[in-house]
Amino acid sequence: MFSKSCEYAIKAMIFVAQKSKDELRVSIKEIAKGTDAPEHFIAKIMQDLSRRKLIHSVKGPNGGFYMDSHDLKKSIADIVKAIDSESIYTDCVMGLKACSEKSPCPLHFEYKEIKINLIKMIENNTISDFNDKLDSGKFVLKNK
Repeated sequence: MFSKSCEYAIKAMIFVAQKSKDELRVSIKEIAKGTDAPEHFIAKIMQDLSRRKLIHSVKGPNGGFYMDSHDLKKSIADIVKAIDSESIYTDCVMGLKACSEKSPCPLHFEYKEIKINLIKMIENNTISDFNDKLDSGKFVLKNK
């Protein structure tokens, strides 16, 4: 569904959002450890998200990444679009270049409803919504 980069980005954003509640700035090392992601990969992703104004960063010894209340209102779709562009809206599940209603792949019609529901989910859920789910204690961001 999502690229590995996108999966890491979503988990990283939620991890930083959790830490930002206490007005903390989070380092690349902490994000990588907290999300079970390679540090060099997280560094690139976080720089990209910061450039796209989805997260804030401060350089220096007391620096790191953080989110404010405005950032928490961003949808998961904002992250997906930043990392994977519009591919979730346009790409064929089987990777065909030209898959459509008129020229469908073998999975097109079965996957269509799944894709619609996935798009609704990422557009209708914010980072804050995911934070609330984690705060409930019923959900995890990382396996133990």
